[in-house]
Amino acid sequence: MRAHEHRGRCACGAVRFRVHADLTDVVACHCQTCRRWSGYFWGATHVSREALSIEAGETLTWWASSDLAERGFCSQCGSSLFYRRHDVDRISIAPGALESPTGLATAAHICVAEAGDYYDLDPSLPQKLGPEMDS
Repeated sequence: MRAHEHRGRCACGAVRFRVHADLTDVVACHCQTCRRWSGYFWGATHVSREALSIEAGETLTWWASSDLAERGFCSQCGSSLFYRRHDVDRISIAPGALESPTGLATAAHICVAEAGDYYDLDPSLPQKLGPEMDS
């Protein structure tokens, strides 16, 4: 496998994918929808949509979480996998779905105004009150 190629899957393996691009460092989103969808805050790396290939996806289901975006998950095991906005040509991928090692680090936090009261944010990382870094 080349350094810029990454494989990933859901927890049960029914959804499998490959990324043919370098990954961005992780941005952690603390909005209420991400927290409810994932059970905590949701982190993501981003690539262009064309860099993602779904190799097995019969159980991949898309939920229209807002007028702006949809979220992809496995309908068999419930793994939160993808986030994509309708107005940009990129897709966000849950780093936990990627095979290790990823070489990724958390780079920033967004929507911190909605952060849960049950965890602390790393004060050494950039923080945005809203989704400014997530376009």
